[in-house]
Amino acid sequence: MSILHPLAPQSPWLQLTTTDQDWAHADPRLLGSLLTHCALIRGFEETVLDLAAQGLVHGPAHSSIGQEGGAAGSIVGLTAADGVNGSHRGHHQFLSKALAYVHPEGMDPTAEIDATVQEVLQKTLAEILGLAQGYCNGRGGSMHLRWTQAGALGTNAIVGGGVPMAAGQAWANRQAGTDAVMVTYFGDGAVNIGSVLETMNLAAAWKLPLCFFIENNRYAVSTGVEESTSETRLSSRGGAFNIPSWKVDGMDPLAVHLAMQQALAHMRSGQGPTLIEADVYRFFHQNGPFAGSAFGYRTKEEEAAWRARDPLLLLADRMTARGLLTAQEIQALHDRVRAAMAQAVHALTIVEGADAGGGQSAQGSVTVNAQSPQAGKRQIRAALWPSPDFRDVGILGDLSEMLGARYAEEPGETQAQSGTSIATTSRKFIDVVADVMQRRMAQDESVIVMGEDVHRLKGGTNGATRGLSQLYPGRCLGTPISENAFIGLAAGMAVDGRYKPVVEFMYPDFMWVAADQVFNQIGKVRHMFGGDSDVPLVLRTKVAMGTGYGSQHSMDPAGIFATSPGWRIVAPSTPFDYVGLMNTALRCKDPVLVIEHVDLYNATAIGPVDDYDYCLPVGRACLRRTGSELTVITYLSMVQHAEHALDETGISADLIDLRWLDRASLDWDTVGQSLRKTNNVLIVEQGARGTSYGAWLADEIQRRFFDWLDQPVQRVTGGEAAPSISKVLERAAAARTEEVVAGLRLVMQHKGAA
Repeated sequence: MSILHPLAPQSPWLQLTTTDQDWAHADPRLLGSLLTHCALIRGFEETVLDLAAQGLVHGPAHSSIGQEGGAAGSIVGLTAADGVNGSHRGHHQFLSKALAYVHPEGMDPTAEIDATVQEVLQKTLAEILGLAQGYCNGRGGSMHLRWTQAGALGTNAIVGGGVPMAAGQAWANRQAGTDAVMVTYFGDGAVNIGSVLETMNLAAAWKLPLCFFIENNRYAVSTGVEESTSETRLSSRGGAFNIPSWKVDGMDPLAVHLAMQQALAHMRSGQGPTLIEADVYRFFHQNGPFAGSAFGYRTKEEEAAWRARDPLLLLADRMTARGLLTAQEIQALHDRVRAAMAQAVHALTIVEGADAGGGQSAQGSVTVNAQSPQAGKRQIRAALWPSPDFRDVGILGDLSEMLGARYAEEPGETQAQSGTSIATTSRKFIDVVADVMQRRMAQDESVIVMGEDVHRLKGGTNGATRGLSQLYPGRCLGTPISENAFIGLAAGMAVDGRYKPVVEFMYPDFMWVAADQVFNQIGKVRHMFGGDSDVPLVLRTKVAMGTGYGSQHSMDPAGIFATSPGWRIVAPSTPFDYVGLMNTALRCKDPVLVIEHVDLYNATAIGPVDDYDYCLPVGRACLRRTGSELTVITYLSMVQHAEHALDETGISADLIDLRWLDRASLDWDTVGQSLRKTNNVLIVEQGARGTSYGAWLADEIQRRFFDWLDQPVQRVTGGEAAPSISKVLERAAAARTEEVVAGLRLVMQHKGAA
């Protein structure tokens, strides 16, 4: 008969409950700070709900009333160097971290509310109302709160979306040799999200100083935790990844604080991540000023039972029992909080017909509001709205970081350049890929390379990272197969600002696995947090069309990224270009997608002899050849196919190698100059028609240069279907020289030429 051996997690899983002795010996200053934080959060949130009821909060108002104890208990003991991030329900964590930053010595519940606290309250409220004086200039609103200096590193509207980024900031803290930690807050809904579980695995494997803080408020909108998971003790997740875990009553701020102190000791000693589950309860519905019982998914009796455990009542009772405060002093604290919130509201709003100030926006237009001004109705002060001109500011940076860059001129470029000459010879493309990364890592200790197998196989699956793991073992990181987690981790490193991650996606199709982090997080983070968050990240990937890897490993990602604001895109077609464009990408403070092609890896072309430090300018295409009949626009490996097709047909054409593909960086000067000369254009790309880059480009060309065109923009693309495994079907799905020849002849036919 089989023998069964009981197994248990390797890491401890503990439930922490406070005792009367804990409360009796708790530092009065700690209790006073906990009470003051909770009271300020409560008063703030009550004000937000009141304004929401008046229609002044545009969008959701995810109240944290009832959950103050989890935030204050976990944050009061953090330092200014420690960071936090969170979810859409994050006002309480943001406020607590901000208050701890402006008052690191703690807060006295009997003291007046000073100017620094008043500023925190007003700027946070302004952000939630969408006003220019908010921490994110009104762009973030309720769900996207960030104050970097305070260590409040961003709340997130995507459930679980901020967790991978927190891991990156934790990695940066450890790599920099500090004992600072990150705390990432999420709820019972996010605990079942793949990116959260992927990040738990990665953080444990790499021993990152990251606390996964689960606020179990029992409901994801209206779906109860018992409906979502069989194991409702959510802290059990930690054991699967060998992460020490604590379960505490989140309505008891002292219990949360004591659990966090134990977790901090573990993390600061370099032992890796921790997990805390705090059982809390949101007194209101998912969004807005009504109780959950009003929507029928929970009972009034349940709500009353949890309200009886209000963390503010617990703190008040314990402090009065010890003689630390009187009931009158506690009431005075709440009165001061209400007065402070009234002052903040008065600074941001007016009552039409009764209050002075405002009435015109900063642009001199009439009041901007969802409702028409009515006498006696509270309105936003119109002068405080952001200017409409601010709409697109900060999608990408201003490229001031490129000042002082040394630019080079590639031999054979037909247009005049201002770059220096570089000694060149015939080089294999993949060798140059590896050489320039070695040079950058040698010259810049902030450059970090990561991806699947990049540290093995003599440079990953294609040799692009050859030698890096041996030369820089702590900076060439082989990752688990979890693209969502490790690209998000890289994003956190980039936003932290101390490191420049270079991430490899083995195939571009994997961007769909990591789409939340790639597009919702990395592509939007600078803009949604106010426009000044640098994101110096490089994502490398290769188009593998023609290798027999089939539909899920062969796509060209240019068309998808070009329609997703926030990314710059480069597509080098020669070894010389690769060096200059990679150096520019690494210098740039925006996220840059670098697309490579397997057809180029083993091909040889002009490349540098021994200079790996030059750049190529952002937004400059290369005119590979000149002609009079038409303009051919292409990129990556199709540059060579276009050259062969022009040689075969003998057609005289301008051949433009775009190099930069994103909307902000495209070289419209070179394109426009050529189109005004030839009046005919052919866009050439290899990939599938459905995800085509050329579709967007053709539309933009016709809008900009319609009067100069003698015929519609013509295009060469692959087929509608993605490539198949069959060699014949794969060839039929992709464009190569023959398809370019056919495209050239079509353009000439439409011109009436033979």
